[in-house]
Formats: sequence, C-alpha cells, structure tokens
Amino acid sequence: MPPLHAALHRTAQLQLPVTLVGAGLPQLVARTASAKSYAERLFTFPEIGPLAAADARVAIEVPANRLGVAFEPDALAMVLHRTACYPYFLQEWGKHCWDCADASPVTAADVEVASREAIAELDASFFRARFDRLTPAEQRYLRAMAERGKGPHRSGEVARTLGRTVRAVAPTRAKLIVKGMIYSPAHGDTAFTVPLFDAYLRRVVPFETDLS
Repeated sequence: MPPLHAALHRTAQLQLPVTLVGAGLPQLVARTASAKSYAERLFTFPEIGPLAAADARVAIEVPANRLGVAFEPDALAMVLHRTACYPYFLQEWGKHCWDCADASPVTAADVEVASREAIAELDASFFRARFDRLTPAEQRYLRAMAERGKGPHRSGEVARTLGRTVRAVAPTRAKLIVKGMIYSPAHGDTAFTVPLFDAYLRRVVPFETDLS
C-alpha cells in the first residue's frame, strides 16, 4: 500500500470522492478547529447522545419480542428511567432483565432486581476503570461535581463546592477534559461525559473539599 500522502495525491488527481467518518467526545469540534483553521467548515458534527424514549423502547422491546418475551409498561418505563436511555446502559439493563425474569412479561420487580445487578457490574468495571485513571485531586473535583447532581454545572459552582477559586481548580478541570471525563457544553459549564457517573461517585466516594 502506498504512503498516505501518495494515496491522497493520487485520489486528488483522479478527482475521487473521499469520505472520513470519525467519533469523539463533545470537545471534538473545538479540538478540530484548534488543530486546523476552518476545519469546522470541512466537516459536519452530528451529536450522538442518549436515544429518544421511543427509540429506547424499540431497543429493549423488539429483540425480546422476537424471542416471545414482553415487558410490562411500568417495567419498561423503569428501564428507560434507570438507564437515561443511554445505549450501552440499555444493553446492560436488557441483559440483566432477561437473566432475572422467570417468565414473560418482565415486571417492575424483575427490573428492580436487574437494576441492582446492573449497577453493581457497572460500578466494578465501567465506572471503576474510569475513576482509577484519575489523580486524587481529579477524583475530588469530580466528587464535588457529583455533590451538585448530574449537571451540567457552572465551573464557579464546582469551585465553591470545593471551597476554592475558579483559577485554583482550573488546571484540574483542564486535565479532566483532556482525559475525557468531563466536557464543556457551553462556556463556563462543566458536565460528565458518561451518564450516571455522578451517582456512582456519590455511592463510593466520600465527599472532601481539600484539593491539595
């Protein structure tokens, strides 16, 4: 295979169309623009977040229905609420609901048991793997965010929760953005990149205000 630059040169000579598809966290737009002037004009950046409620219902119900299993309406509503319609969490809850239910239809009681098992599994792997990558100061910053709820939060609010100034905690916030743990949906705002992470932090991490 020829080097990339030669391949691109030949593609241009032949006037062939080129399509590039990538994925990234919400700060991708800003990083693309900072890497190359006017790069934001070269690409479209569709946002992919939680599913709409109707699509989340389809994701849970259709595969189960194909195998002869139904969900009671309140059970399905509970799944959507507990997962925040986040695609990966829908998969986890669907798996555990399937394992926990003894018969069709899946009930709210089944979802309650499945929720405990899904959360325990996420705590031990999905959330823990992210948390263990952080320094103590970064962990405390995220815990302060979680103390205020799921967000997004103003950077000043998080700093006040920690008893510090915005300038003092800005380097910690910047490092967390680089690590993909948080992002800034608007100037001065801070939000978790993964739903339910605030609840995980409140479950497993005592709240401290010392960032030193």
